[in-house]
Amino acid sequence: MPQRHFWISLLVAVGLAGTVEPARGQALIPHTLQLDAEQLEEIGVSLIQEADRWARFQQYEQALPRAELGTELLPDNPQAWGILGNIYINVDRIEEGIDALETARSLSPEDPAVRFALGLAHFQAQEYDRAIAELQAGLDIEPDVPGALFDLGNAYYMRGDYDDAIDSYEEAFDRNGDFWPAINNAGLVRYEMGQIDRALNLWRQSADIAPRQAEPKLAMAAALYARGDVEQGLSLAEEALQLDLRYADLDFLELNLWGDRLLMAARQLLSTPRVQAIVAQTEETAPFSIKRAQ
Repeated sequence: MPQRHFWISLLVAVGLAGTVEPARGQALIPHTLQLDAEQLEEIGVSLIQEADRWARFQQYEQALPRAELGTELLPDNPQAWGILGNIYINVDRIEEGIDALETARSLSPEDPAVRFALGLAHFQAQEYDRAIAELQAGLDIEPDVPGALFDLGNAYYMRGDYDDAIDSYEEAFDRNGDFWPAINNAGLVRYEMGQIDRALNLWRQSADIAPRQAEPKLAMAAALYARGDVEQGLSLAEEALQLDLRYADLDFLELNLWGDRLLMAARQLLSTPRVQAIVAQTEETAPFSIKRAQ
C-alpha cells in the first residue's frame, strides 16, 4: 500500500490514531506521530502473537491481516513469515503460503519446523518431489519427528514409491507406538500393492491402538467385503460409520489417500442397502453433507 495509507492503517490497528490532535492555528502543518524502530518492532511482535492466537482457533479472517502487517514490520523475522505462510495454507492460498515459507527458510535455513511446513505446503500443491526434498531436509536436522516422517511417507506414496512410503510410516511408528495413522496408511499402501492380508493386519493393529477411529475399521470392512467376507464386512462398516459418518463419502476417502483399489472396494460396500440404511438414519442430523456412493 502507499506509505501514507500504511501508517494510517497502522495507527488504527494499534489504537493510536485517535490520540493525535492537530496543533492550534497550524492547519497547514500536519502533526504526525513518530514511532522509533523499537516501538515498531514491539507492535510487529504483538501483531504476530495475536495472529498466531487467532489461527490456533481457526479464526483466519482475524489472523491474516495481523500476520500480513506483522511481517511488514518484522521483515527479517522468520517466525513471522512462518506464521503468515501457515495461515495462507489454511485459507487455500497455497502459492502465497509457499512464498512466505520460503522467505522464512531463507532467513532461518536450519529451522526444521520451517522445512516441515514447507514440505507439507508442497504436498498440498501436489509437488511431491519438492515436498520430499523439504521434509527430508528437515529430518536431516531433526530426525525423530513422527509427524514429519508420516508426511514424508504420504509424499512417497503419492509419488508411487511404495517401499519408501512404508519405510517412512514404519519409522514414524517406531518413534511413537501410539501413532495409529502411520500403521493405517501403511495398510493403504499394502492394499494398493495387492498385499491384502498384510493390509488387514495393519488395520487391525491400528484399530487396536485407536478403537474410536473409524478409518481402519472401514478399510477392513471394504477389504473383507470385497473378498467375500460379506457379514463381517457389513458389521465393521456399521461400526465405523456410527463412529464417523464422513467415511460414507468417497471424496473424503480419496482426500485421506485411499487408493484406487480400496476406493473400488469401498464403493461396492457403501452401495449396499444395509450400509445405505445406516447412512440414511443419521445423515439428516449430521453436521456435514454426505455424498452417497454412486
